[in-house]
Parts: sequence; C-alpha cells; structure tokens
Amino acid sequence: MQRIHSIAVLGAGAMGAQIAAHAANAGISVLLLDLDAATAREGLKRARKLRPDPFFTPETARRIAVGGFDTDLERAGEHDWILEAVVERLDVKRELLARVEPLRAAHAIVSSNTSGIPVASLAEGRGEAFRRHWLGTHFFNPPRYLPLLEVIPTADTDSALLDAMVKFGDHALGKGVVVAKDTPNFIGNRIGMFGVARILEQLAGGAYTIEEVDAMTGPVIGRPRSATFRTLDIAGLDILAHVAANLAERLENADERAAFALPPLVAGMVERGWIGSKAGGGFYRKQKTGDGSAILTLDPGTMDYRARRSPRLPALDAAAAIDDHGERIRTLFEGRDRVGEFLRATLAPTLVYAAEVAPQIAHTIDDVDRAMRWGFGWELGPFELWDAIGVDRVLEAAGRTDPPAIVRAVQHSAPPAAGSVRFREGRIPPRAPDLQILHRAKERRPPVRRNAGASLVDLGDGVLGLEFHSKMNAIGGDTVAMMNAGVEEASRNFDALVIGNDAPAFSAGANLMLLLLEAQEENWDEIDLMVRTFQSAVLGLRYAAVPVVAAPAGLALGGGCEIVLHGDRVQAAAETYMGQVEVGAGLIPAGCGTKELLVRFTACVPAGAADPLPCIQQAFELIGFGKVSTSAADARRLGLLRDTDAVTMNRERLLADAKSAALELARAGYQPPARRNVIPVGGAGVRAALDLGVHIAWRGGHISDYDAHLGRTLSRILAGGDLPHATTVSEQRLLDLEREAFLSLCGEPKTQERIAHVLKTGKPLRN
Repeated sequence: MQRIHSIAVLGAGAMGAQIAAHAANAGISVLLLDLDAATAREGLKRARKLRPDPFFTPETARRIAVGGFDTDLERAGEHDWILEAVVERLDVKRELLARVEPLRAAHAIVSSNTSGIPVASLAEGRGEAFRRHWLGTHFFNPPRYLPLLEVIPTADTDSALLDAMVKFGDHALGKGVVVAKDTPNFIGNRIGMFGVARILEQLAGGAYTIEEVDAMTGPVIGRPRSATFRTLDIAGLDILAHVAANLAERLENADERAAFALPPLVAGMVERGWIGSKAGGGFYRKQKTGDGSAILTLDPGTMDYRARRSPRLPALDAAAAIDDHGERIRTLFEGRDRVGEFLRATLAPTLVYAAEVAPQIAHTIDDVDRAMRWGFGWELGPFELWDAIGVDRVLEAAGRTDPPAIVRAVQHSAPPAAGSVRFREGRIPPRAPDLQILHRAKERRPPVRRNAGASLVDLGDGVLGLEFHSKMNAIGGDTVAMMNAGVEEASRNFDALVIGNDAPAFSAGANLMLLLLEAQEENWDEIDLMVRTFQSAVLGLRYAAVPVVAAPAGLALGGGCEIVLHGDRVQAAAETYMGQVEVGAGLIPAGCGTKELLVRFTACVPAGAADPLPCIQQAFELIGFGKVSTSAADARRLGLLRDTDAVTMNRERLLADAKSAALELARAGYQPPARRNVIPVGGAGVRAALDLGVHIAWRGGHISDYDAHLGRTLSRILAGGDLPHATTVSEQRLLDLEREAFLSLCGEPKTQERIAHVLKTGKPLRN
C-alpha cells in the first residue's frame, strides 16, 4: 500500500492552515505554501491563535515548514501528498494544478479540498498519470474536531490510491472517511444545506425566534449545543451564501435550485457585514457591559439586536427526560404544539430530500448517515431518523403518500441489509471490521454482568471489557462494584481487561451529588467507606493478575483520571481531556490519584539528586491548579501519560487498539507489579517549600484563603505527612493521608459550597 509520510498543503487560509495543523498533530511532516512565505507564515500564525486550538500542543506547529508558490512550489512536488486548498474558484485552482503537474513526483497523490466544485472538472487538461493520482479530499471545519473527511474519486482515480487514501485518513488522521460521488457539494453539505434552508424559511416566516429555533435544533434532537444559528455564526454567513450559490449554479433541476434559495434576511446580513463571529456578530453578538459582557440576539423583523430571551417551550423540558434519542425525537415530532409543528415543517422535508438524492450522491445509506453524524454532529443520520420517527409519520408530515424509492427498497429488504444497501457496485473500500468493537460485541452476546452503572462485556479473544454507562459515566457504588467484579472475572476467565466505552466522556469523575448529600448529613463513616472502597478498587486494577488497559476518550476527570493512571497501559483517544480537577470542588484526589502522581514524578528524580523538589512541584501544580490536558499529546506533556502509553487518532478504533495492547501484554507473559512500600518523600523540607509557594501566591492575591488551605493540605500529603525529614513511606501510608484529607475537607462549609456550585453550573468556584 502507498505510504504517506509528508504532505504539502497549498494555501494557508483558514482551512489550509488548519488541515496542515491536523496533519502535524498526526506526526506528519508538512510544507505549508501560499503566494509567498510571508503570507504562509501569517496564515500559520492565525491558526495558532484560533480557539478551539487546531494543534494538540504548542510544540506541534514545529512540524510545519512554510514557503511560497513563488520560490518553493518545486519542494511541494517532493511530498507524498499534495493538497490544494486555495480560494474556491475553478480558474485559480486549475492554474495552480497546472503548475504542480510537472513538479509532482511519480508516486505523489494530488487532491483538492474543494467543498463543491466538481473534482473531475478541476483536473481537466491534466495528463493521464496526474488524473490517476487525483481525487477530492473535503475536510470539514474545524478539521481537528469534526471527524468527516469526504474522499471523492473520479472515473480516472487509481483504485489502489483510493484505498490508500481512505486508510490513511482513517488510521493516520483519525477521520471518519466517507467515499462520496462527484456531485454538487458532495454528501454532507448537500443535505445539511437543504436542512438549514428549511430552518431559515421558518425563521423568516416570523413564527419563531432565533432562541426558540436553537432550543429546538440542539441537543434535545441530538444535534450540537451550537444548534443552528450559533453554528452558522461560527462557520460564517459568507460561507453559507457561497455554498448556496454553488448549488444554485450547479444543480440542474429548477425546483431543486429553488429549494436552496436563502431568504432575503441572509443577504441583508451579509450586506451589513454581519457574517458571524469572525466579524463581531451574526445572529448573535457579544456586547461589553459595565460588569462584563452580554450576548445580544438579532431580531429579524427589525434587523436590530436585542437582549436574549429564554425560550418557553414546555415540550422540550418534558422531552429532556427521555434518554433514547430516537424516542425523544419521535415524541417531539408527533407533538401537537409549536415544537412539533416546527420539526414537521423542517425535519420531514429534509429526510425526504436525503432519501431522494442519496443514490446520486453516495454509495450506501450508511455513508449518508455517517456523513451527517461526522460532519454535522447529528446523533442519528437521516435514515436512522426515518427508522426512529417512522416512515408513515415522515410522509404524512411532508405531504407525501409514496415513499422515496430507496426508502421503499429498504422497507422490503431483509433487516441485516437495511443498514448497508448499495445503490450500485463501485470501487469502494469495505468498512473495516475493527471499528466500534464494543457495539459489535454487545450485539453478539449479552453482558457477562451488568448493573445500573457499568457492564462487563466479552470483547472476544480472551479480553473482557469494562464499560461505564451512568450519566457522564460518573463513578458511584455501582461502578466501583463492577470494577471489582471485572478484576475478579478477568482473573478467573479471561486473559486481559480493557476499560473503555463509546460515550463522549470516559468518566467525568465521582458522583458529587451523592457526596454532597452525605457531607451535609455528616455521614462521615459512609464517606470514609466510599473512599476506602474506591481506593481498593483502583488498586485492584493496578495489581490484577491479568493486564489492565485503560482506553480514555473525551473527559477523564477526577476519579476517571485516577482509574486511567492505574492501568498497566493506556491507549488514549487523541481527543482525551484528562486531569485531577478536585480542587475546583474543594477537594483533593483521594482515589489513589495524589499518591500515583507523587510516585510518577519522583520516579524521574535522577539517582543521587540532591533536590527532588522540582519533580514534586510538578505533581503539586498539576493537582493544585486542576490542570486538564487539551489532548492526549498534551496529557503526555503534563506527565499524565507515560512513554509506554499509546494514542489512537480515530475514536472508533480506540477499543480495538486497546484490546490489541492488552493481548500484547498477556502474550508477553504478563506478571503484576510488586506492591510499592518504599516510596521516597521529602518530609518537612519539601512541605515547607511547597507551603512557601502557596503563601507567596496568597500574598500576591492570586489565590483565595481557601485555595491556600487546599494547597497546604495537598503539600502535607506530597511531603509524606508530618515527617521531620526525607524518608520513605508505603503506598498505603499515602492513601491514608489522601483519605484523611478528603474527609476533613468534606466537613468544610467552603468545600460544600464548591461542590454545590460545580453541580449547579458545571464550573469550579474559587471562594
């Protein structure tokens, strides 16, 4: 298979620079070119200032070299993949590709990041060898965070090259790759734009406010929190207008073109320069006030900004209690209220349109669903929504009596084929079997054990999976019980244990509501038992008879982080946000986390070193500042991941990679580590130094009185307790110190205030 070790990105605009950043995230050597080196350098500089950050770590940008078309285009020809990402104009792109052709190495792949220009037309006039190595690669913005990569081959594209690009996008870049047909705006933007046009129609009709529409098109129907209008502000209304214009130019059917026409409201906003966040405002605008800032909302009727209004839609509050996405959407869709009317007017025609155009734009209905999930953040794709709502309900709402042909075909197919109907035979690489192995395992056989908080799942090949499934995968008694059961079951009947799940969060930490209730009732013995039990379960993972691999993805905070820290190996998703955040809730890590970070950081002290304080200081700051990694790479930089731990770019491959890592350890003759009873601590000297730093921060007004109290509590543990000098202590001694401190803090009113604030707002309190 063709290997890609280096990429040249032609164009350092918003997309080009971010694609270069993500390639650098994947460890690829990147050359970023623009008209001249100064322009490319400025594009890279802008990318480094973007939030959310396109780079895993600040150091990642060092993998990118810059240059100009005027002096460095020949260097681009030496790279394995040449990716064009200049302005979305056919003439400009063709002219640049003509310059690239004679410089291209014989093996080099050339692609365009066009969002809608026909890929085949871009290569017109190029030679046969160029066209065999040519295809479209459409990244969604922002490339680091949106998984979708649409790969668009032409009739001339070499099939082996297509296969190589799909695998590279999947494995190396971590993308959800969909092979699309070379049609206007491909899959995601074609369907997504149609849906947006229907929503804008409803807004322009005056029946709904912007806040109401966003409330109805956000998480309650399985869409991102940014919903419709916040998303459009982020993307830019100029981009929206460009996509609509491209469709109007390239679609052949007049009725279809009319369906993509945007209401005058959008043109008016573009004329005024109200194109979104990058221009200071769009549908929403931030305005400075005397005590900070306020978010204003556009009133489409007056074209003035006004104060935000909280929408009053009782159906949304009632539906929020329904956990199942499909059932929740169906309930709202059927409602005889304003929410139901809105969804029937917008969602039904979108689903019908998706079904009608699917055979033109995609190779399978799975690809349509994946494109909308990965590119637009939908929990359920269009065909999954047909299933969830019901064909008859969708047709009735759309004013149709006959279903689109593909819906009719799926209805009449056997259930196993319903999710993978092909519209025609093609050269499409098959879907890999090692994706989403947890889901597949649960389809094959029932759980080994299960309770409300977690399950044990047979992952096959002698590997047991421990899956958390409470809300945000918070750790409570059920979770801890299943941790213990998992170690016992794996030690008796399996070769290895993998801890992971398919949820957005590995674990957001302990069940703070339960803890607060116990603290308010002064049930100190119960809290003591909770902490002891969790410590024991975490240590059980560390000293299990079989290898334990933790597979975090998304949030791994507090107790979730402590579980990860005690795996024999960690296989982390690239997007892992990990840290000990207990200080924000007025606590310190007491599930072996403080102990483990002390052990890890003191292990780096060179033999014979006179001063271990700098290493201990790292552990203190990591816990005391509640630092959370911005990626798995950042977690490694912070010391939360070790050199022996690994990272998976594609979230859907995470558990398969973790399973492979667990089997590797098992087959190598795994032996559990010896218990640690000789851990060096600094005693009074280290404690005094740490306390001095706390005092200086307090005197400088950087921390509150209670922050200082927490800092001194933490320094006592990291020093080994009330010891007069440096010595060694056992692991259990440090765990006792953790637990004692935790119990003491639970009795403090300010800690209880912090816990209550976190539960209410999701944010830490510095009281």
